[in-house]
Amino acid sequence: MRFLLVEDNEELADSVVQRLGLDGHAVDHAGTLSEAEDCLAVAEYDLILLDVMLPDGDGRDRLTRWRDRLQTPVIVLTARSQISDRVGALDQGADDYITKPFDFSELEARCRAVLRRRGGAAKNEVALGDAIFDPTAGTLRAGGAVVDLRNREIRLLEVFARNPGHILSKSQLMDRLFSHDADVTENAIEVYVGRLRRKLDGVGVKIETVRGAGYRMTP
Repeated sequence: MRFLLVEDNEELADSVVQRLGLDGHAVDHAGTLSEAEDCLAVAEYDLILLDVMLPDGDGRDRLTRWRDRLQTPVIVLTARSQISDRVGALDQGADDYITKPFDFSELEARCRAVLRRRGGAAKNEVALGDAIFDPTAGTLRAGGAVVDLRNREIRLLEVFARNPGHILSKSQLMDRLFSHDADVTENAIEVYVGRLRRKLDGVGVKIETVRGAGYRMTP
């Protein structure tokens, strides 16, 4: 998944980026609302983590404007614990909120819950051929055995699982797996796709190359 974190506290932002990165997510960081707009103009995000008080404005006011053009789920980060503040954030378009200071495990759980609700699923498991994939637990179970997947492979498989039969270009996969400042090339996608293909052998689904276009997952 690709997240946008809008947070002006550099120390907190670095911690969030690192923690979510350990789960294999690509996280772009914007320190202001203006920087956030620049990010949204060039990339598509699965989730936005939005601070309330930012140097160039109130995140909740910007969220109200975003809701006219964005369907991306948003979790508001706030130091305000009053019920009225939390209710106000939800009424202005937030999908959830979390109060600072927060535990990273709670943040991760809320991210998973929001993405799960947005996808219309009551639980995380997805059927892939003869296997069951749980992107939250990072497991792929086939025939009673668990296929070992590394974090980046888990996120790559999640992208394909959410887009069955769709052709995904290398550029699109790069956008989902890596942040803007990641020093990688499209060759990295070829490497990860190759690894994932080997691990899906015998599972009942495969990743095929569509020459000149990209890749897609098929039965």
